[in-house]
Order: sequence, then structure tokens, then C-alpha cells
Amino acid sequence: MNALRLVVNVLATINTWVLRAGREIAWVAIAVMVAVILVQVFYRYALNAALPWPEEAARALMIWMMALVAPSAYRWGGFVSIGTIRDALPERARQVLTLLMLLIVAAILFVLLQQSIKHFNGGFLFRSSSLKIPLAWIYLAMSVCFGLMMSVNTELLLRVVGQILGKAEDFPDPVPPRVITAE
Repeated sequence: MNALRLVVNVLATINTWVLRAGREIAWVAIAVMVAVILVQVFYRYALNAALPWPEEAARALMIWMMALVAPSAYRWGGFVSIGTIRDALPERARQVLTLLMLLIVAAILFVLLQQSIKHFNGGFLFRSSSLKIPLAWIYLAMSVCFGLMMSVNTELLLRVVGQILGKAEDFPDPVPPRVITAE
């Protein structure tokens, strides 16, 4: 049980740091996206000469922003869920149901990660129409997103295994950073 707790703690530490870096990069992406959109508004309405690249750049930045914050939302329960049945179950049944759901999510994420890597590799065949960069660099966001979500899912899965096999208090849910909570 100590080995499992050590693995969970190491993975949790890695996830905490990587997800924090992803959220910080996402803030920069949002700021750049807003700046790009404002440049386009200025050129389009003040100069009457729309630029060809801002829409595509803003879309790419939004895709990357989403890919970098989705794993944090998953880790701390930020996605929409209906827990009525789960919450009505006794503790052990709730843990088993959560374990089964995490195993299903792991299988889905595995397939999505494989597909996103194929999509990334195929993206080198095409360039974006206005930015003139390989589309692979935009497609890479999905591989990053699914890879990070797989890491988070593994952490959550190991926590539930620890709760089932040991003491629940030894494997608590990850604590969200203060910035995310609604305090």
C-alpha cells in the first residue's frame, strides 16, 4: 500500500506542475487571441482592409487553450456530470462504480490519443491557408490534451484503487488550486 501511495504522490506532483504550466500557457494564449481579434477588428472597421490571418490564428490559439485547461477541469471535477445515482450508493459501491467509470474513460482516452497522434502525423501534409504553417502544429493540441487527460485519469484511477484496498483518507481527492475554487 505504501508503494501505491508513493506512485500516486509522484504522479500527483507531476500532474500538479504540468497542469499548472498548461494553465499559465493557456492564459497567454487567451491574451494573444484577444489581441489578434482586436487587430482584426481595427483593420476591418477602421482601415477597411481585413487581414487574412487573424481568424485562423485566433482559432488555433483557442484550440490550444482548451487543450491545456481541459485536463485541469477533468482532474478537479469541472466537467458537467450527473451524480444522483452515484451519490445514492453506499461508499464501497460508489468507489467500485467510480473505478469502472475511470477504466472506461481510460479505454476511450487511449483510443482518442492514438487517433490524435495519427491526425497529428497526417497534418504535416497540409499547411494552414493563411498562417502557412503545417496543420500538424494545431492538431498537436489534441494529442497533448488527451495525453494529459490520460495522466490525470491514471492518477484518479490509482487513488480509487487505493481507497478500495486501503484507507480512503490515505488517497484523498486532488485539491484544486485556490485560483480555480469559487471562494
